[in-house]
Amino acid sequence: MPWTQIGATDVHYEDRGSGPPLVFIHGALSSAETWYRHVDEFSQRYRVLAYDSVNHGLSSNSPRGEREPDRADELEGFLSATVSEPPILAGQSMGGMTIIRWAIRHPRAARALVISGMGIFTEPRRGPSPLQQPVGNDVLFLGVAESFTGEFYSAQPLLVDRYIRVRSTAVRLEAQRQPREVTQVNPPWDPDALAEGVKAITSPMLIIVGALDNLRPAAERLHGLVPHSRLCVIEGAAHSAHYEKFEEYVALVNDFLGPH
Repeated sequence: MPWTQIGATDVHYEDRGSGPPLVFIHGALSSAETWYRHVDEFSQRYRVLAYDSVNHGLSSNSPRGEREPDRADELEGFLSATVSEPPILAGQSMGGMTIIRWAIRHPRAARALVISGMGIFTEPRRGPSPLQQPVGNDVLFLGVAESFTGEFYSAQPLLVDRYIRVRSTAVRLEAQRQPREVTQVNPPWDPDALAEGVKAITSPMLIIVGALDNLRPAAERLHGLVPHSRLCVIEGAAHSAHYEKFEEYVALVNDFLGPH
């Protein structure tokens, strides 16, 4: 498993297979390892990369008391360091927003974009981000809240347990106990700015959302703002539809990427 330096962050990532580059970007409190089944599946046809964002997984922590690096800058640096041709970018939740913001900067640069569990809000999100919620010193594992449906918790306890364990690295727990302020400047995570910015994106875009995900209205709004995009709603799935409904996610992505 290789490492690369992006700004001040020592970035840990997976790099498997050969072919067009397909980069997976995880969500908040998560890690690249949550894509382990996707890496196995897609590396049969693509060069698959999945990295741990700053303050996640096995990448380094940003300094305490300072704003963390902008994740769109991080993605830009990662692509510059590892990829030499137009990439396919697939991100979930926070990773999906990272892709949206990067694509606003580079509206035609990606071979394709796959956004899951994310979209454009109608108003600023209220309350603290999960990235900025401190936890007590006795916390050993980070829970998954509304990531999955109750049925998935009951039917797949091992997969849920794996998801919890691969999230709960020392790096992520340190960031939870000493929350960093998020940086989102270019473009800002402002609904009006994002709504205007995505209209210029011409790269092919697939939007995937769980039918029970509370971000479904945001995903539907993104689809409305990007007329050439394709929206797929996965029934019986919550926020982490990519993991809970792995087979359906793979089938949707394979169908979408076929022409690209």
